[in-house]
Amino acid sequence: MPAVDRRLLRYARGTRTFLVLSGVIGTAQAVLIVVQAWLLAGIIADAFLGGLGLDRLRLPVAALAGTLLGRAALSWIAEVVAQRCSAAVKSELRVRFVEKIVALGPRWLTGERSGELTTLATRGIDALDDYFSRYLPQLVLVGVVPLVVGARMLAADWLSALIVVVTLPLIPVFMVLVGLTTKAATARHWATLQTLAHHFLDVLAGLGTLKVFGRSRAQVETIRRLADRQRRTTLATLRIAFLSSLVLELVATLSVALVAVSVGLRLVEGRLSLETALLVLILAPEAYLPLRLLGAHYHASAEGLAAADQLFTVVEQATPEPGHAIPDPAAAIVLRGVTVDSREPGEPAVDDLSLVIPPGQVTGIVGPSGGGKSTLLGLMLGTVRPDRGQVLAGGTDLAAADLRRWRRDLAWLGQDPVLFAGSVADNIRLGSTTADELAVRRAAATARVDVPLDLVLGERGAGVSAGQRRRIALARAILRDAPVLLLDEPTESVDPETEQALLESLPAAFAGRTVVLVTHRPALLDLCDHIVHLDRTAVPA
Repeated sequence: MPAVDRRLLRYARGTRTFLVLSGVIGTAQAVLIVVQAWLLAGIIADAFLGGLGLDRLRLPVAALAGTLLGRAALSWIAEVVAQRCSAAVKSELRVRFVEKIVALGPRWLTGERSGELTTLATRGIDALDDYFSRYLPQLVLVGVVPLVVGARMLAADWLSALIVVVTLPLIPVFMVLVGLTTKAATARHWATLQTLAHHFLDVLAGLGTLKVFGRSRAQVETIRRLADRQRRTTLATLRIAFLSSLVLELVATLSVALVAVSVGLRLVEGRLSLETALLVLILAPEAYLPLRLLGAHYHASAEGLAAADQLFTVVEQATPEPGHAIPDPAAAIVLRGVTVDSREPGEPAVDDLSLVIPPGQVTGIVGPSGGGKSTLLGLMLGTVRPDRGQVLAGGTDLAAADLRRWRRDLAWLGQDPVLFAGSVADNIRLGSTTADELAVRRAAATARVDVPLDLVLGERGAGVSAGQRRRIALARAILRDAPVLLLDEPTESVDPETEQALLESLPAAFAGRTVVLVTHRPALLDLCDHIVHLDRTAVPA
C-alpha cells in the first residue's frame, strides 16, 4: 500500500499547506491523548485506592473534561480543514484535466471514449475526496500519535512499550499485503464502471437510431449484463475490504491483549502501580488506532487512487509549448506541404497540402467525403497541428503563434455545431458576450433564424430542428464580427427556400472578411471568389 501519491501532491499545490496543518493538529491531538490517559488513570487510582471523593477530584475531573473538549475541537478543525482542502484540490485537478483535454485538441479527443472521460472528470475526481479528507490526515496521525504515545509508555513501563514496538510493525506489513490485492480489485472495479458508463452514454446518444432499427431492447439486455458485472465486481472489492479490516482488527486486538496480560500479571505481583497499569492500558489501544483507521480509509480512497492513475495518464501527456507570435488576420493564410497523419491506419487525412487563402475574399473548398476539408479548417483554427509542413498566417507559423490571440480573430461554424441549454439569444450571444439586443437580432436575421429569440432550448439544442440549430450557430459566428470566418456546410439540413434566403443575406456578412467556405452546394459556390478542389492535396480550380 503506497504511503502517498506524489503526483497528487505535485499537481495539487493546496495539499502541502494542508499536510503542515495536519501535522500541527496531529501533534496537538497526540499530546491531548497522553494528557487524557494520565488524568484518567490518576483519577481512577485516587478514587479507588486513595478514597478521594468528587469534591477532592474536581480539578482533575475539570481538566479531563477540558481535554476531551480540546480533542473534540481539534477533530472538528481537522475535519473542516480536510474538507476545504479536498474541495480545492478536486477543483484544481478538474481544471487541469479539462485544460489538458483542450490543449490536446479534437484530433486526440476523437480517439478517446467520451463516456470514460466523463466518468473520470466527475465520479473519478470526486472519489479522491476520501483520499484527501480521510487518508492523508490519518497518514499524518500515523507518523505522530504512535511516537508520542510510545514515548510516554516507555517512560511509564518499558516492557509494555517493547511489546508495542515489536507488534506495531505487523499492522503495516498486513496492510501492504492486503493493499496489493485491493489495488488490483479496485482497478477492475473502476474499469468495469467506466465501460458501463461509456456504453450507457453511447446508447443514450444513439437511442433514436436504435429504436428505428428495433435494437433498443437488445441494448437494455447489454446494459443489464454490464450492470450485473459491475455489481459482482463491487461486492468482490467490498469483500476484500471487510476481510482486510478483520485482519487488522485481529492483529491490533491480540497486540493490546499481550500488553494487558503483561500489565495484569505484574500488577498482581505488586511490581506495577495501579496508576501506571491504567495509564499503559489506556494508551496501548491509542498506539494501534491510527494504523487501523489508516487501513479503513485506504479502502475508502482506493477508487479515487485508481481513477488518479488514469487521470495522470491524460494530464501528463506531452503537448506543444504555447507560442507567443501574433499572426496577422488581415494577411493571407498559407499552407506549405502540410501532412496530417490519420488516426486510423491507411492514407493520411491530408497529404502534402499546399494552398493559399487570399485575404478579404471568399474561398470555396469542395471535395469528396474524407478528402480533408474539415481537417483543413482544423489546421487554420489551430486545433489540428500538422505532422509535417507549415500553416502560416501573415508569415507567422501557427505552431509558434499565440493561438488564443489568433482565435480571437476567428469565427467558426463546425460540422456539428453545439448549442447549450438556454435561450436562442443566449446561444447566439456566445459569439460576442458584449453584443446588445439589436446586434443579436441582426445576426439572427442574417442567418435566417426562424424561431423566437427567447425560446429556451434543452441540452445540445433540444427543441429545434437540425437546420434551425445550424442557423443559430451561424448567427453566433456572424455576430462575432471576426476578420476570418470559417464555415463548414452552413446550409446543411436547410430547406431550399431558406437556403435561397441565406444566399441573399450572406454576401453582406462576408464583405471585407477572409471567408473559407466548405460546401457541397453549387449555389453557395456562386458566392465564392475562387474555388479549391480538395482531395487530400489541393489543386485550385
